[in-house]
Amino acid sequence: MREDVVDLLWEGLRQTLYMVAWSSVFALLLGTLLGITLVVTDKGGILAAPGVNKVISTAINGVRSIPFIILIVLLLPLSRLIVGTTLGPTAAIVSLSIGAAPFLGRIIENALREVGDGKIEAAKSVGAGPFTIILQVLIPEALPALVRGMTIAVISITEFTAVAGAIGAGGLGSLAIRFGYQRFRTDILLGTVLLIILIVQILQWSGDYIARSIDRRRFKNG
Repeated sequence: MREDVVDLLWEGLRQTLYMVAWSSVFALLLGTLLGITLVVTDKGGILAAPGVNKVISTAINGVRSIPFIILIVLLLPLSRLIVGTTLGPTAAIVSLSIGAAPFLGRIIENALREVGDGKIEAAKSVGAGPFTIILQVLIPEALPALVRGMTIAVISITEFTAVAGAIGAGGLGSLAIRFGYQRFRTDILLGTVLLIILIVQILQWSGDYIARSIDRRRFKNG
């Protein structure tokens, strides 16, 4: 492989990993907050507030219904306000985080709802408060499902970076479009595809390994 191709692929990989890492952190923080809030504020929840729950749920559904490439365009003013530009990997992190957070919020909500009501009631019976129940019952009990769900979300963010590359975010997606497609560089196009596949495989393997490790440890302790 020619040296210029290696340099281009390395730079694209670096930018993609940068976007995925930081977007995953911010999306995880926001998505976790959304998911937990949806569960605890639901009717019959430990902090029941159906009105708040409905507003948050509607907002999440609204954001998730917008195609990601359109969402990026809508969020360009916010990117400029936060990072001072609408181009490059750093600007894309804003759109990637906001775009992935509602999706991740739903995943976390579904994982937390798998926790049996009996365990929550048992915690209440010994005087555990809402935050104790969240931190010591809901999250620990749902942890394997949470890890698997977060793995899916991070893989989705990786896919989103390719879409963001179409409007100047950089990364492997931009490289595939600008060089692989527009300049008919098949070697670069194949290189970007292989690298994205590799990233996804590593993410999936890591997530599965962590989830299985948690399950095994829980089985031994149980």
